[in-house]
Amino acid sequence: MGHGHPHHHHGPDQGGTGTDVPPALDLSVPDSELSPADSSRRGFLRRTGLLGAGAAATVLSAPDPAHARTSSGDGGRDRGEKGGFLWLAGDHHIHTQYSSDGQYRVVDQARHAQAYGLDWMVVTDHGSAAHAKIGVEKVNPDIVAAREQLKDLLIYQGLEWNIPAAEHATVFVHPGRDEVAVLKEFENAYDGSVRGAGDSTPANEALAVAGIRFLGEQVRKRRIDGALFLANHPARRGIDSPHEVRGWRDADPTVAIGMEGAPGHQAAGLPRASAGRARGYYDNNPSAASFPGYPLESYRTWGGFDWMTATVGGLWDSLLAEGKAWWISANSDSHVNYLDTSQRGPGGAFDLNGKHNDPVYGPLLTEAGDYWPGQYSRTHVGANAFSYRAVMDGLRAGRVWVDHGGLISGLDVRARQAGDRRRRSGTPLGGVMRVKRGTSVEVTIDIDLATTPNWSQFVPTLARVDVITGMVTGPVTDPDTFTAPTARVAKSFEVGGATGRVSFTYSFGPVGEPFYFRIRGTDGKRSAPGLMGAGVDPAGPALDVAGAADPWQDLWFYANPIWVLPS
Repeated sequence: MGHGHPHHHHGPDQGGTGTDVPPALDLSVPDSELSPADSSRRGFLRRTGLLGAGAAATVLSAPDPAHARTSSGDGGRDRGEKGGFLWLAGDHHIHTQYSSDGQYRVVDQARHAQAYGLDWMVVTDHGSAAHAKIGVEKVNPDIVAAREQLKDLLIYQGLEWNIPAAEHATVFVHPGRDEVAVLKEFENAYDGSVRGAGDSTPANEALAVAGIRFLGEQVRKRRIDGALFLANHPARRGIDSPHEVRGWRDADPTVAIGMEGAPGHQAAGLPRASAGRARGYYDNNPSAASFPGYPLESYRTWGGFDWMTATVGGLWDSLLAEGKAWWISANSDSHVNYLDTSQRGPGGAFDLNGKHNDPVYGPLLTEAGDYWPGQYSRTHVGANAFSYRAVMDGLRAGRVWVDHGGLISGLDVRARQAGDRRRRSGTPLGGVMRVKRGTSVEVTIDIDLATTPNWSQFVPTLARVDVITGMVTGPVTDPDTFTAPTARVAKSFEVGGATGRVSFTYSFGPVGEPFYFRIRGTDGKRSAPGLMGAGVDPAGPALDVAGAADPWQDLWFYANPIWVLPS
């Protein structure tokens, strides 16, 4: 076991170790019955967004893991149960022949997803005039047929939304009678390409916010059982400004839940005969539409991860320091896959038919930049059951960790009162731990190391695990803020030559102020000081080099945060 203390300290006058919910955090206690000190504290927590309804709903609604259900009628498949949850691996960003730049059938992607170990996937063909007119309806029978054929795989229908005034996003809905109707209405009314609303104007930004609110309304009207939004490759072109990200999240935090922590197209950086590209196709430069505050380094990936996620003290941490629930994911963005042997069927007319002809045998695709779903990137969701609703609930609650290349096989992270080792006790990923001021709090990290070769036929080795902490400082005065000055790597654990399972414990000591923490890990093959300096992140992911970035030799995992709220 390893132990340590973060960089912030609490004075000796902040004693008390009780575990009951403090009055300031207990919403059953009216404001009028609070002491002046508790009233002041409740006001601060409300301003941060970490207390109360509305903006904090997704953080505060995480279910008690002790009551999680682990049986699900899942066809008998052995799924990973850990910490009271079924950990279901998936991919929310996949293209088919119904995308102008795709080529595979739905069942092609689904069969590969299942073969590569995924439990759920989302079909996200590009929003466009052709897709809005006919594609949403035409792809649905293929999805329904694949659901029937592959009962061990949850297949959602969605689309890749051209966000007005910004980049792309995954939008998907719970399967049901109106899944096609809602997606079609949404795309026709709010897609930036369909509506000619791509320019960065206040009106177009407002249209994006309205689109997210529309999805939430369809859920409240019970037309669909759920809808989710995740911003895709957010830093790729620099046009997703910080205030837009905050605006999407605040429009409806039950719908707009996060962003790709790592983009797809991970094979794009492999050395090859042609001119080298970058991992994720992150090889752009600032344009007139880009947010001018972003540094040039933001247009590249770092260890395969988006700059917004990879930078300790960057935009993601800025949102977490506000108390905003904003989760990360990883996926394939599969269009055309590296070393596949197929090509689009001849004689197609996409603009007329809304789809390409079925693929046929073709030359080896050595220049393609994508991997099959599950082949390299995975998003692991802690679900209460094997069901569409449970996966969406797990995503919304932030019970999510992501990895590349099968770096680890399992992860359970808990915030606990110091010394508590009861099974399934503690607050899981995405949750909020509420304690009395002065309570000693620690994080326990249980990792199942990889024992099976990944899809590049080697068993990855985890070298190091980092604990990253930051104070909750409340709402920013400038919505274009993208730094968090208190965020830093508080502790690093060397894994050494361990096998099987490793466990680490890090003590935060007696806590006096609200803070969050998050976990990441690496194979240790490429590291460099972070953009905010070695004092903040001494050995973070290194900037990826276009044309010389073998993704299998630079593996990371990231977990979503947990907040600790003392009062």
